[in-house]
Amino acid sequence: MRRDDRDDPFDDIFSEIERMMEEMTGENVDISAQPNDAGFGADAHFSVHEEGDAVRVVGDLPGIEKDDINIRCDGQTLTVAATTPRREYEERLELPARVDEHTASASFNNGVLDVSLERLDTSADIGLE
Repeated sequence: MRRDDRDDPFDDIFSEIERMMEEMTGENVDISAQPNDAGFGADAHFSVHEEGDAVRVVGDLPGIEKDDINIRCDGQTLTVAATTPRREYEERLELPARVDEHTASASFNNGVLDVSLERLDTSADIGLE
């Protein structure tokens, strides 16, 4: 039986995964690196639901205080950002439908963010003269 003197037996696997990710994204990817400041990381989870004439976004934000949260919407993308003494976070969520951002309402209770937005009509009726 031949002994393998490499330090990490999974090094080839990780190198191949990084190569494939770089090929798909066109970016230099290092899966062994620590997460950067963009995004909430593995601790946060967001889900987007269509509920009739509304779009609802629910996010778990553990360790975040209400006053640290900033929410923006441009009608198609909802951006949730937070600044804590240790990090800055930002998560951009593509919404499944165009919404009226001026009708948005949000609540934050026990680390759970709940945002509701009214959908805009997808098309307009055009009358003939």
